[in-house]
Amino acid sequence: MIITGPNTGGKTVTLKTVGLLTLMAQSGLHIPADFNSEIAIFTQIFADIGDEQSIEQSLSTFSSHMVNIVDILSKVEYNSLILFDELGAGTDPTEGAALAMSILDHLLKLNVRSIATTHYSQLKLYALTTEGVKNASVEFDVETLSPTYRLLIGVPGKSNAFEISKRLGLQEYIIDYAKDLISKENVEFEDVLQAMEKDRLATEANRAEAERYRLEVEKLKADLEIEKDKTKEMRDKILVKAKEDARNILRLAKEDADSIVGELRDISSEIEKDRNRKLQEAQDKLKAKLNKAEGEVSRNVLNVKSNKPPKNLKVGETVEVLTFNQKGTVLDEPDDNGNVRIQVGIMKITAHISTLKRTTSDEEEKVHGSTKKIMGSKSKDIRTEIDLRGKNLDEAFLELDKYLDDAYIAGLKQINIIHGKGTGVLRDGIKGYLRSHRHVKASRFGTFGEGGDGVTVVEIK
Repeated sequence: MIITGPNTGGKTVTLKTVGLLTLMAQSGLHIPADFNSEIAIFTQIFADIGDEQSIEQSLSTFSSHMVNIVDILSKVEYNSLILFDELGAGTDPTEGAALAMSILDHLLKLNVRSIATTHYSQLKLYALTTEGVKNASVEFDVETLSPTYRLLIGVPGKSNAFEISKRLGLQEYIIDYAKDLISKENVEFEDVLQAMEKDRLATEANRAEAERYRLEVEKLKADLEIEKDKTKEMRDKILVKAKEDARNILRLAKEDADSIVGELRDISSEIEKDRNRKLQEAQDKLKAKLNKAEGEVSRNVLNVKSNKPPKNLKVGETVEVLTFNQKGTVLDEPDDNGNVRIQVGIMKITAHISTLKRTTSDEEEKVHGSTKKIMGSKSKDIRTEIDLRGKNLDEAFLELDKYLDDAYIAGLKQINIIHGKGTGVLRDGIKGYLRSHRHVKASRFGTFGEGGDGVTVVEIK
């Protein structure tokens, strides 16, 4: 890894942090790292950090670094970690950069992990074009002339020498002349690095904005669920009020009818018997029609109740649904609240047991024959699989519910639901739906020969 960036940007701090934390971990000490962090274990750790120049030993900056590097290269073994600070510095930049690339290439061939800091653009290009070598940079705030101590992996750093000099007060004409002196290629490369840094900052800003939008969408979704619950509660209240209004209308109608009958009786006492008889007939006819009207309204609005609600209803029995004056077949036994699912023609309805009446044996035989005919037709036409790929959850649940009813009536014992793999939303939704379905005994994903996770195999009760 080659770390680049401006002076005082944190490059040397990065090298020291890597070396120190590695030694602490290998010594059994806790290190200040995030949860689930990982660290490598090395047999040797070498570091060339700082300036060991010496007049007494006739060592320049370059010489002091090279003495350390020669010693490191003579001792390095496999599974070592080497830390180079300003590799190749202190001499002619062209020769220093070439020497630094040669040293790093030698260590790369030995498969030795190395981290080097540098200002040389040639090493940035070397990292971009060499497999096994990565660029990294230390983030630097040019406005405040201070490092952020963030290491950016994969992005080469910009030295920012011109910007820092300008912030420190160096005259503009000196900086402009310096820009003219460096090669066009170096200027363009530094401009590319600056553009990359701008793009990175823009990407981070866009990511933060996207996260904010995601949180807003989740809040709107939660608010929508609350409004949905309120709407359902309001609808239930409206239905209850409608039934109460219907009862009041019937009560007032009966009171008016009784009043009319009373008046007619008063009139009939004052006329002859013949007319009395005719009036009585008219009264009886009127009362019969009123009672008939009341019965029809009661059956359709007030869920009229049976005088003898059937007991111990079993699946397959034939009953008369008094609210519709229709016969049907029992699909499920009554639940704890007394509600029963019934097949009436092509419809499936739920009615309370108090609105049902067992039919006579002749009627049962007739309905039973009709039911057998329906079941025979179902078993002949229904397929043993249903394909729900490409549908959303609401559409899939609607089709699947009808298909499971048909499969149950047809007497199928096992069916296949094809939903595909995709993102897993449809597959997981169907799995949860089957868990509580009344006709499902068990379900599982298909085996290798059955379609794998893209198919759910269902066992019917």
